[in-house]
Amino acid sequence: MLILLGYLVVITCVFGGFVLAGGFLGPLYQPTELLMIGGAGIGAFIAANNGKAIKASFKILPKLRRTKKYNKQMYMELLAVQFKLLTKVRREGMLGIERDIDSPQESVLFQEHPKVLADPMIMNFLTDYLRLMVAGGMDPMEIDELMLHEIETFEQEAHIPADAIAKVGDAMPAFGIVAAVMGVVKALTYADAGPEQMGEMIAHALVGTFLGILIGYGFVNPVASTIERQAKEAEKMLQCIRITLLASLHGYAPQLAVEFGRKALHTAERPGFTELETYVRNAKSGAAAE
Repeated sequence: MLILLGYLVVITCVFGGFVLAGGFLGPLYQPTELLMIGGAGIGAFIAANNGKAIKASFKILPKLRRTKKYNKQMYMELLAVQFKLLTKVRREGMLGIERDIDSPQESVLFQEHPKVLADPMIMNFLTDYLRLMVAGGMDPMEIDELMLHEIETFEQEAHIPADAIAKVGDAMPAFGIVAAVMGVVKALTYADAGPEQMGEMIAHALVGTFLGILIGYGFVNPVASTIERQAKEAEKMLQCIRITLLASLHGYAPQLAVEFGRKALHTAERPGFTELETYVRNAKSGAAAE
């Protein structure tokens, strides 16, 4: 929704300002210029990336509408489910959560937090390292190194589509210049054209430069920035899990371990200490009632 709103603002301000300044929109409609610029951008995108990057770029586009997936409520649910798991570990031992992490879809504990349960990235990361904790044999530093390595790999993979799309956006102004030069070449071939006709053809050619800049910086690059920001939000979720589990491995009580995880969040989404304590207390009551 925010992407569409941004596009609407760009279109309204650019073309509306042009009209208010006394311009006419008719000359800006140049389908052949759009074909040259857009086709060149798509061709460069295909040539510059392998199948993995192309597939990742198209796969990420439907997810752009979920701009508020990782918000404060989602962090609260994540911290609450970690609190319940760690409390169960403290009460029953590591083997007490074995059934929960082996079959999370059937676990009453996870079913109480459907948003967390429905996120494969969170569930895979959380359950994988809880299994390592249940298995034992690894010290906290080894598990931490493994988590950091996986988060780094996730970050690299998540930035592939953003980087691929950003490079296309940066190239669009250059493709606009190419279209403009070709338009000027076409105009110069009509040496016997009158001043009015020549001026019209030159104006049409310059539209290519305008369209290349507008498409690149007004439409393509914002998509790349959104993808990168969403990747950072997802990475922060993994960091929250990592720090909470690491605090638990170092012997901190579940409520303190969750507090470590809270401190890892950005201030815009970070719940307050009292707010989280109240939420966790309610989660604790629910866990005790099971």
